[in-house]
Amino acid sequence: MTAPLLSEKLNAETARIRWQELQIHFARGAAVYVSPDLDLVETAKHMADDNTAALSALMEAGKFGLVTETQAREFLADNREMWAVVVAPWVLVQPCEGD
Repeated sequence: MTAPLLSEKLNAETARIRWQELQIHFARGAAVYVSPDLDLVETAKHMADDNTAALSALMEAGKFGLVTETQAREFLADNREMWAVVVAPWVLVQPCEGD
């Protein structure tokens, strides 16, 4: 899929959802945290394109990686609203900020 088409597809498949509804993906080890200061669709494109160099840099910076138990507890306690997009088998989740 070309980059513009992939971006459109990922953007169209991005939705707001409460963390409570995403817990099942966390439980199966498939929830991936994306820092609020990153572009979720761009990060999802890196996943879809298997851009390990870009993703590794984000992981090293603590801006991308599997959702931790601490994060999951905080998201649940706050009933946090998230942006989410699927890049199978992963579900990328990003806390909604400033809404």
